[in-house]
Amino acid sequence: MTLCAAGVLLYDVIAVRAGHRAGAWRIRLAHELATRPVDDFWLLVAGAVAVILGLWLLILALTPGLRRLLPLRAPDDCADMGAWLDRKGAALVLRDAAMRVPGISGARVRVGRRRVTTRADVRFRDLATVRDDLTQALQDQCRQLAVAHTPRLAIRLRHRTR
Repeated sequence: MTLCAAGVLLYDVIAVRAGHRAGAWRIRLAHELATRPVDDFWLLVAGAVAVILGLWLLILALTPGLRRLLPLRAPDDCADMGAWLDRKGAALVLRDAAMRVPGISGARVRVGRRRVTTRADVRFRDLATVRDDLTQALQDQCRQLAVAHTPRLAIRLRHRTR
């Protein structure tokens, strides 16, 4: 309903911009708004409805929605099926995969919509070797998670001696 009303209004505005005459409903509405007093009951009701709709749209714009969820890849035979994975859960699974790499003593993983950021502490082994093993482990685990869009990996390693 709202889409139809917005479409009619847009059509009328484009027609006026193109040099045609405004619709009779729009001319009558503009005349009514110009001649009614400000304290008219129906004008106050319309203003209250506009304020409530504006607040509702503002609340919808500020709420996160489904941003904390990662969409999963659907099987080929179930294209209309949808499933999601919580980002914190994915971060825990990826952290466990990082901790299984030899030489890593601690890891922190943050999963975004497009990137997985991993910070790991290396106690022993060469950093280049650990980076290669960690990249391989995280890529394998990301494939097993079956997210719809494979995230990029950002890996930061630091050598810890204590």
